[in-house]
Amino acid sequence: MNALLGSLLVFATFLTLCNAQCYVILPEGTVGASPSECKDSDGVTHPLKAEWSTGNCEKCSCEENGIHCCSLVSKPVKYDESKCEKIFHQETCSFTVVEKDNPAKTCDVNGWTM
Repeated sequence: MNALLGSLLVFATFLTLCNAQCYVILPEGTVGASPSECKDSDGVTHPLKAEWSTGNCEKCSCEENGIHCCSLVSKPVKYDESKCEKIFHQETCSFTVVEKDNPAKTCDVNGWTM
């Protein structure tokens, strides 16, 4: 039973990571060196193992092999695109889907993806 639960946990984690939009920024410096910090694209230095959120709706972490960042935004993918439009809200890192002709009315969304 424990093996089954462990396998399901690994599968769920793998599935979550596959849906996320992620990338890695390789570390600067000498090849083979073990860094103690990372410098992000804004020039800010972060200690090893630190985690932070960016203004671009991403969660990042400083690892020995670079900075790992993944989007925090779920995007609507299954809705009536002819009748509705998606609107991004930077302040909450989220989308709403509303009718094109009546933006006060929301549309049904049947699927979301990272």
